[in-house]
Amino acid sequence: MRARRVFLITLAIVANLLAQAPRALAQATDWKEIVIPPLREFHPQQPRRVELPNGMVILLQEDHELPLINGTALIRGGSREAPAEKAGLVDLYGQAWRTGGTNARTGDELDDYLEARAARVETGGGLDSTSASWSCLKADFDDVFRVFVEVLREPAFREDKIDLAKRQLNTAISRRNDDPMGIAQREARKLAYGPDSPYARVPEYSTVAPVTRDDLLDWHRTYAAPNNIVLGVVGDFDSREMEAKLKEAFASWPKGPAANKVQVAFQPPKPGVRFVQKDDVNQSTIRMVDLGTTRDNPDYYAIEVLNEFFGGSFASRLVSNIRTKKGLAYYVFGTIGTGFDHPGVLQLGMGTKSGTTAAAIDALYEEIDNLEKSPATPAELKKAKDSILNSFIFRFDSKQKVLRERLAYEFYGYPADFLERYRQGIEKVTDADVARVARRYFHKDRLAVLVVGKASDFDRPL
Repeated sequence: MRARRVFLITLAIVANLLAQAPRALAQATDWKEIVIPPLREFHPQQPRRVELPNGMVILLQEDHELPLINGTALIRGGSREAPAEKAGLVDLYGQAWRTGGTNARTGDELDDYLEARAARVETGGGLDSTSASWSCLKADFDDVFRVFVEVLREPAFREDKIDLAKRQLNTAISRRNDDPMGIAQREARKLAYGPDSPYARVPEYSTVAPVTRDDLLDWHRTYAAPNNIVLGVVGDFDSREMEAKLKEAFASWPKGPAANKVQVAFQPPKPGVRFVQKDDVNQSTIRMVDLGTTRDNPDYYAIEVLNEFFGGSFASRLVSNIRTKKGLAYYVFGTIGTGFDHPGVLQLGMGTKSGTTAAAIDALYEEIDNLEKSPATPAELKKAKDSILNSFIFRFDSKQKVLRERLAYEFYGYPADFLERYRQGIEKVTDADVARVARRYFHKDRLAVLVVGKASDFDRPL
């Protein structure tokens, strides 16, 4: 009896679907005619902002989806502030800070303690900042946070871990010319910023060797002060309770000297072609560079649209013309870089067969000319803007991603609502705006060109 009832119910459902099928087919239209509703307004939750008397800024973002708590401290001062004769100091600092343990525990003891709780505490060094972070289950927060505070305030920088970090960094130096793209990235920054610029500096054997434990301790005392720190915490907690715990941990930490950003006079690169011979390749890696700009530039939104349309996506003009139609590139891109507090790098790049190297360079120059001869059509710009706006939600589809972005805005002194302004800024960009920024930033006669490849296989001398 039960089986018969199930059969009759199933039969009724199928009959109902079949009855509706002709009506559904009649309503079907060409996909191009489907009306797409407007995007909803973007209003991500604002984190709770707390500033302690010692200058530490804390951003708290509740997220109760999973029983996890993550935190990241960004600390002002990075490799650009390190002395040129000790390039690599911040790389060593970022590694030995965690592996070198604390005054109370060795790094290996910290490893065992954290692994038993499926947690992590990590440190690192970058161009304009260093960082310390943790990730743990909510139930283990007090234990793991205690380790984080230990690492942040009482690092030991044990000699054996400094020696290990040096060996690893020297190994990386010894292998960095294996990859032509790595060569191109390194040398392109030197062309854009200048070979002696702190924004283009790289560690060498001779600059790693003189770094001592005292150097790392001095760096920590100079920069790891609460007034140089922005701390972001996201996860399954109550903001008021978390604020109280953070105040208890950090309120007694006295202010230190304010981190002073290195002052650099940026100069345009010297035009011309530079070549790096690499005999073990059958393709050329090409870069064309100039100085870009910053994100607080009024041109920022128009630049974003230009980047998407011109060479920042797989549907861009460069990919369509140079890779798809002409078949000259394995990959190709072209964007105007925008840094938070210093100019990014305007860069065009591609990989091509050795035998089409000169033709590929000509094709890039031609596309720069076409920005003025054949500006973006309304359809191209609509496609670019739609692509940016439609992908926007995926860039910020979690509270952790949103907090990471807001942490950067706080760190670099951008308005708290910079994220909310982005969509409106993109929507307001006009055809004239894109044409204007293309004329303003792309100049063939200002580009420094870098080619990494095997010269004997080129289609003509460079």
